[in-house]
Amino acid sequence: MPGHVRESLAPERIRVLLLFTCGYFVSYLFRGINISFAPSLTRDTGLSAGVLGLVTSMYFLGFAAAQVPAGILLDRHGSRKVGAALLLVAGAGAMVFGAAHGLPALMLGRLLIGVGVSVCLASAYKVLAAHFPAAQLPVVYGFVIAGGGLGGVISGTPAVWLLSFSDRRTVCLGLALLTVATAVAIFLGTPDRTEPPHRTRMADELRGTWAVLSSRFFWRVAPFSIATQGAFYAAQSLWASAYMEDVTGLTTAQAARSITVIGIAMTVGSVPLGMAARWLRARVGIGLVAFSGFCMAAFTLDQIVLISGVPLPGWLVWSLFGIFGPAGSLTYAVLAEAFPPALAGRVNTTLTLLLFITVFVFQWGIGFVVSLWPAHDGHHTAVAHRAAWGAIASVEIAASLLYLSRRTRRS
Repeated sequence: MPGHVRESLAPERIRVLLLFTCGYFVSYLFRGINISFAPSLTRDTGLSAGVLGLVTSMYFLGFAAAQVPAGILLDRHGSRKVGAALLLVAGAGAMVFGAAHGLPALMLGRLLIGVGVSVCLASAYKVLAAHFPAAQLPVVYGFVIAGGGLGGVISGTPAVWLLSFSDRRTVCLGLALLTVATAVAIFLGTPDRTEPPHRTRMADELRGTWAVLSSRFFWRVAPFSIATQGAFYAAQSLWASAYMEDVTGLTTAQAARSITVIGIAMTVGSVPLGMAARWLRARVGIGLVAFSGFCMAAFTLDQIVLISGVPLPGWLVWSLFGIFGPAGSLTYAVLAEAFPPALAGRVNTTLTLLLFITVFVFQWGIGFVVSLWPAHDGHHTAVAHRAAWGAIASVEIAASLLYLSRRTRRS
């Protein structure tokens, strides 16, 4: 979009930013509420750790399955229509999940929620790329991630407190109403012609997706981002609380407060990270690839500290977990500069597709590995959790070697 057009849309920028940040807040709230629902689901249905991981990870499976068609729809019809329509699907999924009594309905509800919020982040990134200059995108994207972090805050102690005098059905009803309201606000509040449509044949659309998947640069950059964010979301949305209780000995209430700390750190840290990326690039000459790599490496190191039991204050380690965990999202800004605007939707959704397949595998996989050790009074051994988290950290280390290669830095 030409510079003078961007300036003329300045009042719209803030409105669009806030609306789509609200959409990502809703998406993240659905993602993190698993932790608060997990005790009642285990108590009421007798789910094992492995089955609980499968049920909750259906969100990520639905999310991933929708990415390719959603990317095509985004490029054809824009963020306003596609984002609002799919949020209505998430609202329906919340109702199904809240009313469910058996395993199939629980899985269906989570699957529909995942499909419904599947473009919340990609649609935000796409519409914001049409409103803001590329140099401002790391900061703007950081604001969106901060909105998601606020959803992580709410899914901790506040959600546990709410469930102490309410139940899953009532909370899901409230989430459904919030989701529908957000969909209506996005549809009515977003300018209709913010993104130029790309109306091509389906074969051309699929070739565009293949162009992303066949890019060597994409495959040098994406795996580290996918692995670190996958580990963060799998932990924050379910397994971090169990790790805190079973490995570090926290009570359920203390673990909920620590989950809130992670969400606060994510909220507070996302915008400064984006600002730091912009400042280092403009003043010092450190590119976004290098800065993003540093942040993701810091997250991997923080996990190693957690697994090894280094005696550091818990609030510090979990705060760093929240600050650097979502930092791999800076890769979206890296890729936004590497591909033409016509492919923006498919670049975002392709990366998100791979990310949420990874989250699905990680979240289910942690439950599977943990279940290999016997449980006592609903808790598993520290060895079981450390084995699962250590396996994921190994994947991140392998991906970091590719990301930090000389060829990637030169690119």
